[in-house]
Amino acid sequence: MWEEIGERVIRCGKYIAETGATVRACAARFGTSKSTVHKDMTERLPLLDPALAAAVKDVLEKNLKERHLRGGESTKRKYERKRQN
Repeated sequence: MWEEIGERVIRCGKYIAETGATVRACAARFGTSKSTVHKDMTERLPLLDPALAAAVKDVLEKNLKERHLRGGESTKRKYERKRQN
């Protein structure tokens, strides 16, 4: 694996583990695609740092379980903004 890819994987993993960020937020922060971040976290990170990979996996599972709640909040804000205009 190229050195810069390995560094990106570790940086993204630490960011997700420390902040609880979503894959989408991590991709925006580091200027990569969601697909790249997902592949990094699920395939490459366990090879580089198994302990960090376990922490990231817990965060990603939590985000998956809460996904429908975030979507509902987003829709609620959308219609509140429409009502204000």
